[in-house]
Amino acid sequence: MLLEVKNLKKYFDTPAGKIHSVDDVSFMIAKGETLGLVGESGCGKTTTGRTIIKLYEPDYGKIIFDGQDITNLTAKEMLPYRKRIQMIFQDPYASLNPRMTVGDIVREPMIIHKFPKDEHADRVNKLLRLVGLSSEQASRYPHEFSGGQRQRIGIARALAVEPELIICDEPISALDVSIQAQIVNMLEDLQQELGLTYLFIAHDLSMVRHISTRVAVMYLGKIVELAETDELYSRPLHPYTVSLLSSIPVPDPDEAGKKNPVALEGEIPSALNPPSGCNFHTRCPKVRPECKTLDTILQDEGNNHLCSCPFV
Repeated sequence: MLLEVKNLKKYFDTPAGKIHSVDDVSFMIAKGETLGLVGESGCGKTTTGRTIIKLYEPDYGKIIFDGQDITNLTAKEMLPYRKRIQMIFQDPYASLNPRMTVGDIVREPMIIHKFPKDEHADRVNKLLRLVGLSSEQASRYPHEFSGGQRQRIGIARALAVEPELIICDEPISALDVSIQAQIVNMLEDLQQELGLTYLFIAHDLSMVRHISTRVAVMYLGKIVELAETDELYSRPLHPYTVSLLSSIPVPDPDEAGKKNPVALEGEIPSALNPPSGCNFHTRCPKVRPECKTLDTILQDEGNNHLCSCPFV
């Protein structure tokens, strides 16, 4: 197993109290696979990814990478692991330094991780070609590129130090629909070519189904369901997952008319004061009195299909 996350918690202090952004999350990712992490905006997906790579320090739990517990390593001790774990950020406009050329942006990780200087220029050109750009574009600045091209630059930067795991933080959400499929197909090709492992964070359920080996569904800081992709999409168990999947648009009007979307009542509770018991009980269409007090944990419902609802 390349990555193991055990009981991970990340809270943020505010004047109003603690925000329970990631609240007891556990999962594993094997070498070469893609784990999709989905859920509504604000559910803690991005915080999970940033805590794994230790842009945020975890408050509790363990992060084990390739058998090594990296949870409490210092910044200096983390340096070898930052080479092996890279991140593609959501916003291709904010994640690139506008004062650096594309070549300098892609070269910077090589400098930090002390790649031989005489290899830098060739590696930059090779990486740009690998992501569908030309080596002549290395002297240009980010503002001269489209959103899709900027995300390709971000991907080239992530690949610069030959990582094993890449955390993809909604890498297509800021892009035009016509460009999204190109980026996802490129990520799949790179995975095959370079033997990469992905944590793919997204809210586009159709795209997640296309790229992921397994899918974890997150709600209000907790994972409520986790299964292989085909299993989850064909047999969703948790009421939240059922509602989430029922909202996927269907392009065929005849088929769309046959769908019965499961609408959820009420607002998402505040992460400042999450509900007791099952944190979904305030919106669940199948809520029972005991849901307000029971301690929900992921349980195997067969076929390696984990669900936190005991009433499925």
